[in-house]
Amino acid sequence: MNIEIRRLTPDLVEDYVRFFDTTPHADNKEEHRCYCVWWSNDDSEGKDFTSSVDARRDWAIRYVRGSNIQGYLAYSDGKVVGWCNANTKADCLKCYCWRRFMGAVSTEEPTPGTRVKSVFCFAIAPEMRRMGIAKLLLERVCRDAAEDGFDCVEAYPKKAFVSEAEDFMGPAKLYRRTGFSVCYETDQQLVMRKQLR
Repeated sequence: MNIEIRRLTPDLVEDYVRFFDTTPHADNKEEHRCYCVWWSNDDSEGKDFTSSVDARRDWAIRYVRGSNIQGYLAYSDGKVVGWCNANTKADCLKCYCWRRFMGAVSTEEPTPGTRVKSVFCFAIAPEMRRMGIAKLLLERVCRDAAEDGFDCVEAYPKKAFVSEAEDFMGPAKLYRRTGFSVCYETDQQLVMRKQLR
């Protein structure tokens, strides 16, 4: 199997939305098509992402074109089969999901000026799961983050893995296998980091 990883750029917007059009985030129910708009570097205040799938799709197009959603697409035979949302942590503290789910995660860095790349979400096509695609995406995030001058990559997996749909941040074992270690724990999550320099 030949997998190509590409950084999301505005010219890949059609590939991006087509992946979410055909690969719902959870259990193939239309209302679960998230388009990953809840994790972005835009302030979510006053924005409604819940009204409809079409509204989320429109936001996704806008966000990809504006580089608000950042991450990587995995391709197999020219078709997108995976996605990893990875963005600058400091830029995403006002997004919908950070405000809603990440209140227990520290926004302060131990050393001022530390640049942190955060991994927020994975979505892998059901037929391509357990083939190492998430690991390839994560390795690319770490490699590019090092080249882009980040100090570390941070991830927020749940303590107990339930399923791909529930645990879209990926399992802790994925991060351990890729050189991450636990920095601290919240009630439900691990905060894991990989130092890059």
